[in-house]
Amino acid sequence: MSNAPVSLSRFMLEEERKHKEAVGDFTIILEQIAFAAKIISREVNKAGLVNILGSTESHNVHGETQQKLDLFSNEEMIKALDPTGKVYAMASEEVDELIPVSDKSLEGKYAVVFDPLDGSSNIDVNVSIGTIFGIYKKVESQNPVDSLLQKGKELLCAGYVIYGSSTMFVYTTGNGVNGFTLDPSVGEFLLSHQDIKIPEYGKIYSINESNYDRWAKGIQEYVKFIKNHPDRQYTARWIGSLVADFHRNLLKGGVFLYTEDSKKNKNGKLRLLYEANPMSFIVEQAGGLSTNGQMRILDIKPTSLHEKTPLILGSKYEVEKYLEFREKYV
Repeated sequence: MSNAPVSLSRFMLEEERKHKEAVGDFTIILEQIAFAAKIISREVNKAGLVNILGSTESHNVHGETQQKLDLFSNEEMIKALDPTGKVYAMASEEVDELIPVSDKSLEGKYAVVFDPLDGSSNIDVNVSIGTIFGIYKKVESQNPVDSLLQKGKELLCAGYVIYGSSTMFVYTTGNGVNGFTLDPSVGEFLLSHQDIKIPEYGKIYSINESNYDRWAKGIQEYVKFIKNHPDRQYTARWIGSLVADFHRNLLKGGVFLYTEDSKKNKNGKLRLLYEANPMSFIVEQAGGLSTNGQMRILDIKPTSLHEKTPLILGSKYEVEKYLEFREKYV
């Protein structure tokens, strides 16, 4: 029996039993996110065969053209979470304001943030994309938004789902990172990557070098150092889908950088609530680091639902070196 596959549901129940105060609400939320991921995975895998590819005529709060799968994935996440009655507040990268919850959810204990389909600009070219989520404990306040605008270090859980050659569900509750691969034959996520640890250093750097001339001196010098490293040869890998780039680096080691620049993205481009905080929580639990170049991502107090930030995260060595170069060339 020791070699029997462990399903995500069984794993979560075993984790729940370690907390005597648990009543199952948190597990229900995670199970529903996993259920929505299965539905999204099904549609992603047949996207070229049905009328779900391509863009809509709408734009999200960031001015980005929304893809049909963006809207589909957003709706599936809401439909999975709202009826549980366990969610007090929700926010999505695709929705301008707080997402209203049904009256039966007003007594929910948790707040959930999510990017329903990260990397959606790559949908039409069949590149790996994903779903990112974070779960917070409700805070005592008259304004539900306050439960969403918490520092990343207050996260109870963070995770992502990557839709690639296989579909994987990766998450942490602050006690290590575990990955589950979807077995289509049984329709279950099965434990495939237990206690993931990011290598202390890697050989991969992920950054969009087309922005080189718009970077600060410290960023330019850091990239030069990486490309001419005295001890190892680094390889550039840039997919342009955060989930895909992050997932590869988490398993193999390396650094992902989406920095600020002097023109288009003066405050960075990635969203603090929906992308930076969950991924930073995961990478730290796996033994890595995350920063905006000035401070730890998880220590930033969000001021709005769609706040943007520079994001540098990955193996300890590469992130620490980045901070050295930023400080040197301030």
